[in-house]
Amino acid sequence: MTTHDESTQAVPTVLFVCVHNAGRSQMAAGYLRQLSAGRVRVLSAGSQPASAINPVAIAAMREEGIDIAVSVPALLDQAAVLESDVVITMGCGDACPIFPGKRYEDWLLDDPAGQGIAQVRIIRDEIKTRVLALMESLLPEV
Repeated sequence: MTTHDESTQAVPTVLFVCVHNAGRSQMAAGYLRQLSAGRVRVLSAGSQPASAINPVAIAAMREEGIDIAVSVPALLDQAAVLESDVVITMGCGDACPIFPGKRYEDWLLDDPAGQGIAQVRIIRDEIKTRVLALMESLLPEV
C-alpha cells in the first residue's frame, strides 16, 4: 500500500480581509471561489463588518455571473487567520493580526462604499486580475 504525500494534496486556504467585509473582500472571495472551482478554500472577514453586502458590489459581480448576495459580512477573528495559508488585506491596517509563518499580501484598492457602478467595475476588474495572479501562485497548474 502506498501513501500519498498529503502536502501535495492539501487545499490552500485564503482569507480576504477588509474593514466592512461588504465590498472588496467579498468580491475577491466570490472570484476565487468560482475561478478555483473548489481547489482553494476561501474565507472573508472584516475588522468592523457591515450589516449587509454593498448592493453596488453585488450588481458588479452579478455582471460577471457571480452571486455574492447570499454572503454575510463576518467579524475577523484569530481563528480565521490561523487556519489560513494566505491572508490578503485590503485597507484594514493594524486591525489585521499578524502571525509568523503566514503569507500576507496587502492589496491597495479603492473602497467601493459610496461609489457608483462605473467606479466599482474598475475596482472589481482590478480584484479579478489580482485573484488570477494569486491563483497562479497557489495552483501552478492553472
